[in-house]
Amino acid sequence: MDLKIIGLGALINIILTNLLTFIFFPLFFLGPLIGGFLSSYLTEGFENYDTMDEKDGAVVGAISGLIGGIIIALLYIIGLGAVNIVLGSISTKFGIIAGSIIAAIVIINISTTISLVLGLIGGVIGVVIKK
Repeated sequence: MDLKIIGLGALINIILTNLLTFIFFPLFFLGPLIGGFLSSYLTEGFENYDTMDEKDGAVVGAISGLIGGIIIALLYIIGLGAVNIVLGSISTKFGIIAGSIIAAIVIINISTTISLVLGLIGGVIGVVIKK
């Protein structure tokens, strides 16, 4: 598996998703699609395969989407100030801490799932176009 290409796909996913979210929110899904597409399109193949098939593209795209989704979620959590709320309320209100932790878990799960699925689809599209 070419981890440099997967990392590049995850980086493109992160940059495009954040950029498109701030410019025009409904286009945020293009980040993981393009990241998964580039990951599978630029990968030459791995293990003992001469060429990649759709399953291989799905794996490469899903890994790229998973990495990108986790990093995007962490950026959103830090950017939304959930960490500051938790640190600032340790000595005052424990209800806010629980709410912040639950919000962080929900954000991570949703972001990772969406990015993983869209990266997987982008990976399959990359292999189909490459053939």
